[in-house]
Amino acid sequence: QVQLSESGGGLVQAGDSLRLSCAASGRTFSGYCMGWFRQAPGKEREFVAASSWGGSSKNYAASVQGRFTISRDNAKNTVYLQMNSLKPEDTAVYYCALDYESCSSSRDEYHYWGQGTQVTVSS
Repeated sequence: QVQLSESGGGLVQAGDSLRLSCAASGRTFSGYCMGWFRQAPGKEREFVAASSWGGSSKNYAASVQGRFTISRDNAKNTVYLQMNSLKPEDTAVYYCALDYESCSSSRDEYHYWGQGTQVTVSS
């Protein structure tokens, strides 16, 4: 079994930055894709960013392109999400997810999920 644990959320003002971390533990093997999703109150969980194992393939949602950066340290089984120029509409619970078979933007493709970390951006 794989466990994912996010950290780094908090309350910030518009224009500020935050870095989220997600550590994977348990029965992890190499080659997995890591993704970030978010869910705002009353909305569906949406894709934010994903990174392949080696980091050569990364994709982002249009709404965060140019502001957010996903990176990973495979030696630490950790993925990061650097969020700059935060906006109130970025307010959500952020989840990391892991999948061994694909690296897509579809939440249905991911088999393992963290518990989420709250990010609140005030205007």
